[in-house]
Amino acid sequence: MMRKKSISASKASLVLFLCQMISALEVPLDSKLLEELSQPPTITQQSPKDYIVDPRENIVIQCEAKGKPPPSFSWTRNGTHFDIDKDAQVTMKPNSGTLVINIMNGGKAEAYEGVYQCTARNERGAAISNNIVIRPSRSPLWTKEKLEPNQVREGDSLVLHCRPPVGLPPPIIFWMDNAFQRLPQSERVSQGLNGDLYFSNVQPEDTREDYICYARFNHTQTIQQKQPISVKVFSMDSLNDTIAANLSDTDIYGAKPVTERQPVLLTPTGSTSTKVELRGNVLLLECIAAGLPTPVIRWIKEGGELPANRTFFENFKKTLKIIDVSEADSGNYKCIARNILGSAHHVISVTVKAAPYWITAPRNLVLSPGEDGTLICRANGNPKPNISWLANGVPIAIAPEDPSRKVDGDTIIFSHVQERSSAVYQCNASNEYGYLLANAFVNVLAEPPRILTSANKLYQVISDSPALLDCAYFGSPKPEIEWFKGVKGSILRGNEYIFHDNGTLEIPVAQKDSTGTYTCVARNELGKIQNEVQLEVKDPTMIIKQPEYKVVQRYGQVSFECIIKHDSTLLPAVIWLKDNDELPDDERFLVGKDNLTIMNVTDRDDGTYTCIVNTTLDSVSASAVLTVVAAPPTPAIIYARPNPPFDLELTGQLERSVELSWIPGDENNSPITNFVIEYEDGLHEPGVWHYQTEVPGTQTTVQLKLSPYVNYSFRVIAVNEIGRSQPSEPSEQYLTKSANPDENPSNVQGIGSEPDNLVITWESLKGFQSNGPGLQYKVSWRQKDVDDEWTSVIVANVSKYIVSGTPTFVPYEIKVQALNDLGYAPEPSEVIGHSGEDLPMVAPGNVQVHVVNSTLAKVHWDPVPLKTVRGHLQGYKVYYWKVQSLSRRSRRHVEKKILTFRGNKTFGMLPGLEPYSSYKLNVRVVNGKGEGPASPDKVFKTPEGVPSSPSFLKITNPTLDSLTLEWGSPTHPNGVLTSYILKFQPINNTHELGPLVEIRIPANESSLILKNLNYSTRYKFYFNAQTSVGSGSQITEEAVTIMDEVQPLYPRIRNVTTAAAETYANISWEYEGPDHANFYVEYGVAGSKEDWKKEIVNGSRSFFVLKGLTPGTAYKVRVGAEGLSGFRSSEDVFETGPAMASRQVDIATQGWFIGLMCAVALLILILLIVCFIRRNKGGKYPVKEKEDAHADPEIQPMKEDDGTFGEYRSLESDAEDHKPLKKGSRTPSDRTVKKEDSDDSLVDYGEGVNGQFNEDGSFIGQYSGKKEKEPAEGNESSEAPSPVNAMNSFV
Repeated sequence: MMRKKSISASKASLVLFLCQMISALEVPLDSKLLEELSQPPTITQQSPKDYIVDPRENIVIQCEAKGKPPPSFSWTRNGTHFDIDKDAQVTMKPNSGTLVINIMNGGKAEAYEGVYQCTARNERGAAISNNIVIRPSRSPLWTKEKLEPNQVREGDSLVLHCRPPVGLPPPIIFWMDNAFQRLPQSERVSQGLNGDLYFSNVQPEDTREDYICYARFNHTQTIQQKQPISVKVFSMDSLNDTIAANLSDTDIYGAKPVTERQPVLLTPTGSTSTKVELRGNVLLLECIAAGLPTPVIRWIKEGGELPANRTFFENFKKTLKIIDVSEADSGNYKCIARNILGSAHHVISVTVKAAPYWITAPRNLVLSPGEDGTLICRANGNPKPNISWLANGVPIAIAPEDPSRKVDGDTIIFSHVQERSSAVYQCNASNEYGYLLANAFVNVLAEPPRILTSANKLYQVISDSPALLDCAYFGSPKPEIEWFKGVKGSILRGNEYIFHDNGTLEIPVAQKDSTGTYTCVARNELGKIQNEVQLEVKDPTMIIKQPEYKVVQRYGQVSFECIIKHDSTLLPAVIWLKDNDELPDDERFLVGKDNLTIMNVTDRDDGTYTCIVNTTLDSVSASAVLTVVAAPPTPAIIYARPNPPFDLELTGQLERSVELSWIPGDENNSPITNFVIEYEDGLHEPGVWHYQTEVPGTQTTVQLKLSPYVNYSFRVIAVNEIGRSQPSEPSEQYLTKSANPDENPSNVQGIGSEPDNLVITWESLKGFQSNGPGLQYKVSWRQKDVDDEWTSVIVANVSKYIVSGTPTFVPYEIKVQALNDLGYAPEPSEVIGHSGEDLPMVAPGNVQVHVVNSTLAKVHWDPVPLKTVRGHLQGYKVYYWKVQSLSRRSRRHVEKKILTFRGNKTFGMLPGLEPYSSYKLNVRVVNGKGEGPASPDKVFKTPEGVPSSPSFLKITNPTLDSLTLEWGSPTHPNGVLTSYILKFQPINNTHELGPLVEIRIPANESSLILKNLNYSTRYKFYFNAQTSVGSGSQITEEAVTIMDEVQPLYPRIRNVTTAAAETYANISWEYEGPDHANFYVEYGVAGSKEDWKKEIVNGSRSFFVLKGLTPGTAYKVRVGAEGLSGFRSSEDVFETGPAMASRQVDIATQGWFIGLMCAVALLILILLIVCFIRRNKGGKYPVKEKEDAHADPEIQPMKEDDGTFGEYRSLESDAEDHKPLKKGSRTPSDRTVKKEDSDDSLVDYGEGVNGQFNEDGSFIGQYSGKKEKEPAEGNESSEAPSPVNAMNSFV
């Protein structure tokens, strides 16, 4: 039995100790008090646990502490005492524990590596610092290595390894070139977390010799550079050229073209890996993939969502970054690399561990002798940390015993402490990932009460404002505080005072009779002390004569009055402002004691003038507007506002009425229409005038109804058509007697702000509505429909009362009644309010979806029981979202939509759905607090709809009787496409439509050749797609079949031919179509995705020379015409000649060339003889006709001084007929050049690449020779034609 009792007693004492902890003393931050009280040491500043230092600078290990008496300091190094006196390089700062190790004068930082700990000690205990690990930073050089050039095929992946030296701390890695420019990175090329540079696929532009990896060591401000890495990318074209150069013509050669490849992960390798990260750190996961096209990386968390607001994607989504990780972030993270050929994935299993972190760190205890207390040290981590205690830096198991101390795991219990129990305790929480160390002292003090507030301190406040009287105190045990008014007054109690825990006395509404001496008394078992303070309540400052609106003529004078009333002990300061700014620095502005006068007024003086009165306790202001007008040109009758009434008199004074009379002022040529009577309540709202009533302009007396307990003053304002007069001087004051309130507060409401309270609010009565002093309110409430008594409370003149501990959302009957010192107002009416709402408890049930059509659905649900709503039912919210399209089977980003249905509605329509899609929805009930739980997700599918129009319709390859149609599938199929419908009909020259033909085309087709059409006919096409539901919207297009094969109506360019040299190529083509076409040539590197380069052809000639080409490169080329519906020729591919000197042959040494030149010389001799004979016989040379037939603006007669061709003339007079070389006209009437008649082909000018063009693209041997000056009257040429030309003419 005794043992059981002792156990129960120990449990009870433990509860008592835990309660005592809450009431432990707090020492105020008073400098004088802190200097007098003894206090154990407290570490205030220390170096970080892991302290990396610059080996070139002095090492400063910080350790600062406070205590009373000031603590002394000592250090340990690697667990043993560190005697700084024996090391000349080490000094300790005066009055500090901070060590300074002199490195700059001969010391070596490596010699001082180790674990340091500081101890601060005085007579009350010893505090220790963390273990501070000192390590000098290191920035080693790169190890020398031989780097072989990287030769890689275009499209392959590549990894350039950095392998930086191991530094302390680790370096920052980046890649640059020789010009110190950062290498551009993209989805294709990026740097990994390990510093390596990854290429998902290499391109020719990746070729360079200066890939340089840099390592920046921030601690030592140094940068180390790796040797440059060379990368050579071989394209397929260049590889084929290399093979061709080394093989004979009979060998079969050719490298495979660049092939697309599905993704393969470069890092990490394998299908799975693991990652351990610590709680609170940043989690970085990386996936980099190879592939062509470049793969796109996507991240998911298996079985969960990526944490919102903490997830970021870096390095083109190759790096997943989650900040501030916690144990909840553990799990499997999958990265998926995808391109058009496939995908690859890798799963990283992440485990989040945790170094120790505080749940409850131990706090300092200040106790009185004989008191109890506890130190609690609670920490968490993964794995669970081990808790150990030290006392004054020594493990508590071997520390000196203290009978008042008992260790219970993570808690130290103190009972009946004495002054010798003072000590500093250390709590160490550690696991494999780190440790926490916290110092907390137990300071046992026996101190009589002390009042820290200055004696006889004077407090001044304005009447009707709150007054706060301080009484800062300290003592051990904690003293009790009492307040008295006057030297022999009774203790202060009641609702008119508020007593704060820090000793401050608050008087919410100070009145004049609150002035006096207040005494604060502090006492504990060791003594008693008191202090007196003074309170003075001052009268408020008022402006009794405010500045008034003024209209003044230009160059006139105006004055604003500002007469004030203030407490005689306060010194007011009056400031005038113009438009809320200082007055202009102008001598025309004269500031008097009670007024502001402006002389010689100008237009710039227009504005608002404000009088501000400041005292040390309050501030008031009043404003008036000044309007400056021009002086009238001639005197005229002045219609102005009336002058104010005067001689106001009060007669027949009764409790609730009085008679007011007055004498009207001058009407100023406009009759007075009415008088406005205003009143001022000098007791409650001095200086504020309120509207009372108004009477006709013929009446000069009025009977006024009055309210009790109001100190009335009246004034009268006269009104005419011009405006209102200035107010009259106030009447004498009349104070009515007090009475019970006549009315109760209005707008009484009861609305809970929390689920367990009821907030009762009302609009307070105005000052004159109180009908007497001591205005208060009686607030009553009871639960509705429950047989309860009214609960009432009387509160001060406030407008809110909070009832706590109420059930959730229960109706209450509420009433608020006014009362004053003379009694209660009439019985108030009751209103119904509700206690606070809470979130709804249940979700709507029996959710059903009826799909109306492909874009509209109707959702039904059962209403939730009203008791479970726990608030005002505001309606239901339907959340719905598209899961996937049934036609494409592709998921997309889920965008939830919300529709709100007000009230107790049990159904709603969901518009704007997408046809042939799968949707989910849920329903939630909504009250004033928020939304309830969601119903289970309901899946529904929309039926097929009609598709959108095909994405495009293109008509190509017109012939005599056929057209080729190509089209794209609809952007929104809205179902399964069943077919395409093509309708077409001819259009004649008068735009009349012919018979309509309809064709049904299978859904899997994307092109169609229409045959058996009429030649040279325009057709209009109507094209649309169909699902099982019906036809979608159609797309239209028009096209024309050609007239005939000889003379097509539809323009075209064909027979594009190329003749290429090393750096240039001659392009020629045949054109059929209208005259005056403007041609252009587009070209680019074959197989490249770069945009086409465009060159404009001058004139209408059918050839062009491309210059500046790269030797040994394959090019694509096409020819187009401007302004003719943008049509182009088909593409042609050619290759420039190689630029290798070893393959060039000296043509002059070739036997065939020598023979050819001899034959040419013989031909020239024969032709000269023939031409000479023909000239003598009057023969004609048809060069002129050839030029006239083409009339190419590029080939025009040129002058001999610029070295170009001369003019070509016939051998006979121009008046004679020219004889054609061939039968038939060269130029048809429609200007169309027929194929068989065209003699502008390059064939006419030679054959073969070498024999056809010069390097600059000019013709060789077309027309040569000089042109001599002709006689003025002659038309015949004076020179013989060129033999070369003659030879070409016979070809």
